[in-house]
Order: sequence, then C-alpha cells, then structure tokens
Amino acid sequence: MKEKLWTTTFVVNMMLNFIFYLVFYLPTVVIGTMAMTNYHASASIAGILSGIFIVGGFVARLWTGNNMKRFGAKKLLYIGTTIFFVLTFGYFFIHSVGLLLLLRLIHGMGFGIAATASGTLAGAIVPSSRRGEGIGYYALSVTLSSAVGPFLSMFLYRLYGFNAVVLLSALLLFIALIGIFFLRIQATPADPSVSEGTTKKFAWSNYFEKQAVPISFIAFLIGISYSSILSFMDAYAQNIHLSEAASFFFLVYAITVLVSRPVTGRIFDRFGDNAVMYPTYLFFALGLLLIGFAQSGWMLLLAAVFVGLGYGSFSPFGQAIAIRSAEVHRLGVTTSTFFGLMDMGVGFGPFILGLLMPLLGYRNLYLASAILAVLIAVIYYFVHGRHSHSNQDI
Repeated sequence: MKEKLWTTTFVVNMMLNFIFYLVFYLPTVVIGTMAMTNYHASASIAGILSGIFIVGGFVARLWTGNNMKRFGAKKLLYIGTTIFFVLTFGYFFIHSVGLLLLLRLIHGMGFGIAATASGTLAGAIVPSSRRGEGIGYYALSVTLSSAVGPFLSMFLYRLYGFNAVVLLSALLLFIALIGIFFLRIQATPADPSVSEGTTKKFAWSNYFEKQAVPISFIAFLIGISYSSILSFMDAYAQNIHLSEAASFFFLVYAITVLVSRPVTGRIFDRFGDNAVMYPTYLFFALGLLLIGFAQSGWMLLLAAVFVGLGYGSFSPFGQAIAIRSAEVHRLGVTTSTFFGLMDMGVGFGPFILGLLMPLLGYRNLYLASAILAVLIAVIYYFVHGRHSHSNQDI
C-alpha cells in the first residue's frame, strides 16, 4: 500500500512555494524596464537589478540552511515571508537606482529564507518511497509560477503600471502568511554530532552539504543555460518577428511539465536517476537548438515542449538526488546548497551570456547554450551518473 502523499501540509506548502516564486517573477520581469523608463538606468544596471535579487536569495539560502535546526521550518517560513511581504511596500518609496539596488538585495533575502524553508519542508514530509514523484509534484509550483509570473507581470505593467505589480505581490504574500498557520510540522531533530557552541563557529559544512555539491554544480550550469531563455527570449522574438508565438512559450512549457511530471516521477522512482536525467539534458539541448534555428512560430513552441521535458524535469529530480542521502537535520543545508547554486546560475547567467552577445548574436547564443547542455550531460556522468544504478530505489 502506497504511503500517503497528498496531505494538507503538502498541498499548503505547494501553494506557499507557488506564491513565493510568483512574487519573485512579478517585479523581476519588469524591474529593468521600469528602471530604464523612470530612472534612465542603463541596460547593464537593469540586468543587475534582476541579478542582485538572486544574490540576496543565495546568501539567505545559506543562512537558512545553517539555521534550519535552530528555528525550524515553520518559524523560518514566518520570518522569510514577513520580510518578503514588508519590503514589497518599499518599492512605493524608492526613487533612486542606488536605493532600488539595496532594496532588491534585501528583498531577495526574504525570498531566499521562505523558499528554502518550503523546499526543506517538502523534502522532509514526502514519503521516501515516493520521493521522486512527490518532489516532482511539489516542483510544479515553481513551473506554474514560471509560466504565470512573466505573463501576469508584463500584462499588469503594460495596462496599470509598476504599482499594480507591487500591490498584487503584497496581496499574495499576505495570503501566504495566513497559509503558514495551517501547516502541521514536526520539530526538526537536532544534529547529534554538533553542540550549541560549535554551531556558532564558522565552518563550510554549516552552509554547504558536501554530498550535494556535485548535483548542485550541475544545477548551477543548467541555470546559466536556462537564463538565455529568461533574459533574451523577448528581445530575440522581436528580432525574428515571432513575438506572438513567444508570448505562448512559457504556457506551452508549463503544460508540457504538467502532463509529463506524473510519468517522469514514476520513471525516476522505479528506474533510477539516469533514466530521467540523461534524456533531460538531451531534450533541453534540442529545445535550445530549436530556439536558435526558429524560423516560424511552431518551431518556437515545439522548442518550448522540449525545454519543458528538459529543464522542467531537472529541478525536482535534481533536488531528489541532492536530498536522498541527507540526514534529517541536514535537509535545510542540503536544500539551500542545491537551490542556492541553481539560483546563482540563473542570476549570473545573464551577465555571463551578455558578454558573449555582441560576439555571437541571439541565434548563436542559443546554439552555444545547447552545446553547454550537452557538455553538462558529460559532466553529470563523471560527477554522478556513473555511480548511479539503473535499478536504484529511492
């Protein structure tokens, strides 16, 4: 008999994570445009305004992972969501690029604390026999937000301006604060090998889980490759006159993930890591190639299908690999290691790829990202794939 997966806490936690990532996308997608329009910021500063939020989130993820056993997931959810909520109103009072950069940095910290606490909770409450399936469903909250967020952000900004985006963000986070109350969480066990005094001393192990670093490094590289889509898709689509098709790209991406996730989750649980991960890199590379070669709308939307099967499948199963061997008291550190490095890839990717843009142009940039996806498959083999068995149980 299967262990129960769809508990109230699991569903509410999925809702919370959906809100956290939705609010991440809402201001981030249009913050650069707003800064260039209202404050005459340069394109490079506009890019930094997006990336610095991720930097704040990364720092907060490390702190959260180190303090998970001290505060517990529920208290950290309250702390992170409250910071995220209160600082959202700061956008109404900021009138300079310098202060906006500072706000984005601290605002990202609230997101990092909340998202890491939610991800750690997901890993703790999912039955071990259904970990791939459970984490796969949980990660749909991120997938759906990545489809709804950019669309909603651009829609509200064009019709009602940036203030409407901020107000919706605040409303959603207020709902999240109420939702946390309905979580039923057992206390996180203390680390039996570490005393109260030693936890206060600096040690890399307090912030990074060594066993999770290999798959987290893969996540970092995947994030860099995926950032080519998040950062340049809109401008590229305008350049090749496919803006209408591009507006449906993330919708097709989300539908693909929704349809495929139940199947890929069961394959992962039954046949092991490599049965899902190698096709993931292949599909992702094919999607990036199709974007680079796109001459028509259908090619762009077909690319969205492959990106959904590729990148859309990596995050949940990468997390499942990362937390598999983690002890309960190390789930927070492990989760922050994985998502922190993945976020850093997405955050710093635009800077790295932006340096290549003048040399390569849009099409070649996507072809280069596809080559990177193939190289990631090779790196994965050496850091994890060759050690994984096809009949592995989770």
